[in-house]
Amino acid sequence: MAGFIEGMNREQTTLFPERLEDWIYEDHLVRVVDLFVDELDLAELGFQRHAAARTGRPGYHPAVLLKLFIYGYLNRIPSSRRLEREAGRNVELMWLTGRLVPDHKTIADFRRNNGGAIRKTCAQFVELCRRIGVLKGECVAVDGSKFKAVNNRDRNFTKGKLASRLAHLEAEVGRYIEEADRIDRQETGEARTERAAHLTGRFLRIRQEIERLLAMQDALADAPDGQISLTDPDARAMATRAQHSGHVGYNVQSVVDAETHLIVTHAVTNQGHDRDLLAVMACVAKTVLQREDLHILADKGYFSAREILTCHELGITATVPRPDTSGSRSEGRYVKADFAYEATADIYRCPAGEALTYRYTTEEDGLQLRRYWTTACAACDLKARCTTGRERRITRWEQEHLIEAVQARRRSASAPMSVRRSTVEHPFGTLKSWMGPSHFLTRRLHNVRTEFALNVLAYNIKRMVSLIGIAGLMKAMSG
Repeated sequence: MAGFIEGMNREQTTLFPERLEDWIYEDHLVRVVDLFVDELDLAELGFQRHAAARTGRPGYHPAVLLKLFIYGYLNRIPSSRRLEREAGRNVELMWLTGRLVPDHKTIADFRRNNGGAIRKTCAQFVELCRRIGVLKGECVAVDGSKFKAVNNRDRNFTKGKLASRLAHLEAEVGRYIEEADRIDRQETGEARTERAAHLTGRFLRIRQEIERLLAMQDALADAPDGQISLTDPDARAMATRAQHSGHVGYNVQSVVDAETHLIVTHAVTNQGHDRDLLAVMACVAKTVLQREDLHILADKGYFSAREILTCHELGITATVPRPDTSGSRSEGRYVKADFAYEATADIYRCPAGEALTYRYTTEEDGLQLRRYWTTACAACDLKARCTTGRERRITRWEQEHLIEAVQARRRSASAPMSVRRSTVEHPFGTLKSWMGPSHFLTRRLHNVRTEFALNVLAYNIKRMVSLIGIAGLMKAMSG
C-alpha cells in the first residue's frame, strides 16, 4: 500500500492515556452536560431515588442516568438499548458516567418513572437562558406540527373506517360463498376437497375478523372522540397539509423566540387542531419569560376571536391572519373586507357608497354580534355582485377592533408573518430530522411528552452553544 497513509499494526501494543480526563478536551460539549446536571437540585425537581436506599443493592444515582439521556439526545441516540451499548464503548460516556454501564431496562425505567422531573429539567435550562440575558422574548412565534406515534394507520379505527372495512369483508364473504357454489358444481374428487378446505379456512378467518371489528365498533361508541388506536391508545389520526394524507400521532406545540430561535415552551397534545391553543401557549410563554407584555405570532390555524380576546386581556398582543372562510369571492361577489367600517358613525359603507346602519345585537357562542344592513339593496346596480338575498347584511363582533388591529399589524412593513415562518418552522424541521422518519419511540401521552422534552432540551443546548459558545455557557451555568 505504498503511497497511502498507513494505519497502525493491530498487533502493536498501545498505551492509552491513564486518565479518562485526558480524552475530553476543555471545551467539549459533554462537559456542558456534566456541569448542567451537577448544578440541578434533583430532589426539588422530583427525581426518584435522589438518596440511596438503606437496604439492598444501591441503585444508580439519577444524575448519572439523566446525563446519559441528555448525551443520548444530543447525539441522536434515544434508544435505551443503544445507550447501554454506547455506555460500554463510548469514551465520552465513560467519562460522563464514571464508566458505569446501566442495563437498558434501568435506562428505560428511569425515563418512564421520572417524566415530570425531566420536563422540569427542560424548563430549568430555558430559565437559565432567560436569567443570563440571552433569552428576552420580546416577540415569539407559535406553531403546531404533527409527529408520528408508534401506531400504524391500520391500527387506528374510526366509525367510518370500521364501516368501510366491514363492508369490504362482507363483500369478501359473498365472493367466497359464490366460489364454493362454483366448486360444488364444476369440480370433483381430490381437487374439489382441497379447494373446499382452503376456501373454508379463508372464510372462517374473515368471519373472525368481522366479529373482532364488530366488538371494536361497540367499544368505539364509548370513545369520547370517536377513535381507537390499538398500539398507542393515546395517539390519534390527524390530517396534514398534504392533500388526502395524514398519520396517527400527536400534535406538538412550540413557542420559539424570534431573536434567538430558542424554544421557550412546548406542549404535546392529541388534539388534531390548533384553534383553542393560542391563549394557553401564549400565557405559558409569558410566564416562562417573566414579561409584563408579549407579542406572539401565529398562522391562520390559530385564528379565534375568543382566543385573541383572551390574549388581549392577559396583556399579550397576538398577530394571527384571518382565514377566508367565505365562498363569495370565488363566486365573484363582494366579501366583508370590501365594506369599510366608519367608527364615528357606527356604520358600514358598501362598495356602492350606501350606509349599512346598526339594527340589533344578538349572541352566538357567547359572543355579542351586531347586525348592519340597508334597505337600498333592491334598487342597487351592484346587487348581483353583492348578495343573493333581499339585502346584504354585515355582522360585527363587539370586540371587532381587536381583529382589525391584528390585520393592520399583519400588513405592516415589518412583515411579521415572514418572521413567524423563519422563526418557528425551522426548529420543527431540525427536530424531525433528529428523530427520524418514525418520530416518537415511546407510547402513551405522558411518555411522549417526556421524550419530546429531552429533544427540546438537546435542541436548546445546541442553540445556546451556537449563540455564546461552550465556554460562555459553562461560565453562565457556574456563575
